[in-house]
Amino acid sequence: MSAQNSAKKLIIVESPAKARTINNFLGSEYDVVASKGHMIDLPEKSFGIKIVDGKFEPIYQVMPDHSAIAKEIQQKAQKADEIYIATDEDREGEAIGWHIASLLNIPAENSRRIVFHEITKNAIAEALKHPRAIDMRRVNAQQARRLLDRIVGYQLSPLLSSKIQRGLSAGRVQSAALKIVVDREREINAFVPVEYYTIDAMFNETIEATLIEWQGKKIEKMTIASGEEARAIVEALIGQSFLVDKIETKKRSSASPEPFMTSSLQQAASSQLGFSPAQTMQIAQKLYEGVQTPNGQSGVITYMRTDSLNLAEEAVAAAREAILERFGPSYLPAKPKKYKTKHQGAQEAHEAIRPTMVDFTPAIAKNYLSSDELKLYTLIYNRFLACQMEDALFETVNLFITGGGATFKASGRKLLFDGYYKVLGSDDKDKLLPETSQGEMMILSKLEANQHFTEPPSRFSEASLIKQLEQAGIGRPSTYAPTIQTLVSRKYIEIEKKQIKPTPIAFKVIELMENHFPEIVESNFTASMEEHLDEISEGKLDWQQLLREFYEPFIAKVKEGKKKIASLKVAEPIGESCPECGGELVKREGRFGLFIACSNYPKCRYSRNIKPESENEDPEAQTTDEVCEKCGKPMVIKQGRRGAFLACSGYPDCKNTRPLEKPKSATVPCPLCGGKIIERQSKRGSFWGCANYPQCTFIAKYEPTDHRCSQCGSLMGKRMFRKKEIYECLNDQCKYREEMGAS
Repeated sequence: MSAQNSAKKLIIVESPAKARTINNFLGSEYDVVASKGHMIDLPEKSFGIKIVDGKFEPIYQVMPDHSAIAKEIQQKAQKADEIYIATDEDREGEAIGWHIASLLNIPAENSRRIVFHEITKNAIAEALKHPRAIDMRRVNAQQARRLLDRIVGYQLSPLLSSKIQRGLSAGRVQSAALKIVVDREREINAFVPVEYYTIDAMFNETIEATLIEWQGKKIEKMTIASGEEARAIVEALIGQSFLVDKIETKKRSSASPEPFMTSSLQQAASSQLGFSPAQTMQIAQKLYEGVQTPNGQSGVITYMRTDSLNLAEEAVAAAREAILERFGPSYLPAKPKKYKTKHQGAQEAHEAIRPTMVDFTPAIAKNYLSSDELKLYTLIYNRFLACQMEDALFETVNLFITGGGATFKASGRKLLFDGYYKVLGSDDKDKLLPETSQGEMMILSKLEANQHFTEPPSRFSEASLIKQLEQAGIGRPSTYAPTIQTLVSRKYIEIEKKQIKPTPIAFKVIELMENHFPEIVESNFTASMEEHLDEISEGKLDWQQLLREFYEPFIAKVKEGKKKIASLKVAEPIGESCPECGGELVKREGRFGLFIACSNYPKCRYSRNIKPESENEDPEAQTTDEVCEKCGKPMVIKQGRRGAFLACSGYPDCKNTRPLEKPKSATVPCPLCGGKIIERQSKRGSFWGCANYPQCTFIAKYEPTDHRCSQCGSLMGKRMFRKKEIYECLNDQCKYREEMGAS
């Protein structure tokens, strides 16, 4: 048998990017192929669970869009003498590996399963030395989660649609997260601000202080409740003598931060970089699966879906060596720092998120990573180094100034040793107080009563909601970002200026769930379910038992709800009859807004969209001096989803439209017909095309210029690339780029 036809060792991973990176490390005897995620899953358009004698049997199938890759993997497996399953190391990855083994008729106990926290040459080589069998306990935990979510979604979503409006959905994690958002909004709506006052002073022109005690009584935040009381205190203190009664000096350390896990990385990336959780995970996935480095393609961070704070000993040793070399011995603790996850259920066998190569510094990485990749990598890299550095040390000073029955407090601090701030930097500015001594007389420069009002709790940001979900035990690292995305896509929440606000329909959904399915939206229930899933993965609980105990009472409630839950649908009569059956037409609220429908639905399915007000107004009022080039009638201004535009007043006989403002024109003629090239708009954004369309079909993604491509001679377009203005060839087969001004 020739070498070309000899059997290879087959490694099956999840993503093509991971496959390319691993291929880069291994010899020609290995063939690495990607399953592209879940090849096998429950069917998309049916329940997919068979329940017989209290046993739940999932009906798995090869997903339609994965049939080709499934066939390819089967063919490669037939020619391989060894098959390694190298899907992700979490429970989801374990289940994907089990599905792959089932597709290839490999019993779980005979499978070669390999896992690694990072995609580097050493990690892959080490993993291949220690294959294990697929862990069916972890698979069953994932199956229990998948079936629970399918049961909740398939039973509750139709009920919500029938009682509130079409297109709604519910989920075990999704609905619990939505209740947290709705509850916060209820707090905000119910909040009544309370007035209070502080007495603030300035001594010796530079020392700011606040009243903390008056006539033997401590002054708390809400102690001074009226302006009259505040003014009386101010009047009583004017003209009094003051002195420094006490000086407190303390040294306080600021502990180095923990390394990142999924939730804290998403929070930090949101607050410091402005990334959404989904964007953070997409970029982290690329960094984990492999990017170009000085040594070729390699993963540059460890696995990014983790709730562990563990760090590999060799990684910590490398960090300590780098800290000593770059910053000196004063920044290196005597012993390595260890961190332990505070919440229960964390998978401590995993690692925190860290760089895989300490010598791949951000300064080097900037030559290989995109702008956003570099930002996130720098965040992870610096946090890893910082977690192994000495604490920062501050000196705090409190001055207590007394006189006239009052005690004022002034505070200052000074950074004595920057410690881990050397890497992370600090926004904390030193607030130094002037040198004073006990008993020193102080001159009252300014004294005023300041009015304040208590403030409602702030709305959640994506980062703070993830923190709340983590603290409540709702979901796991892999579910935070998808949960928020689902709430947005279902129009349950809106995110404006980084604040999450529930929509009106969210209140209706949560109100119904609270009244009839409280266990689904309560944090304690969802958190305890996560603990049960952990028990399954540890072999302490049978997954079928968990499903049975949940399913029977839940289904009973659903059946009862179909009969007893009153409809919350909006149905406002509009005073018109249905043109199809004569029934009354009503205004309803749907997933995409208000619409007109027949009250005899579902027997009669007549419906129509509600026209925007601009379409019902007198067209003459919006007539312009523009003339339709197709029929000669006046053009009128109308409003669309993208704003105002010109439309022919002869609509619907003439459907001509054009932008309100004249489109931009390129400086060069069309290379196909010599006509004018103008900027056009589509659903995907702007592009450039010939004004003679449809007779001429020239289009370009970027504005054409008279600059010619040195490779193929085609026109080149003008665009921004990595914050630089460049030329890019408009020939799709070429796409050559060069900087403007380059010869």
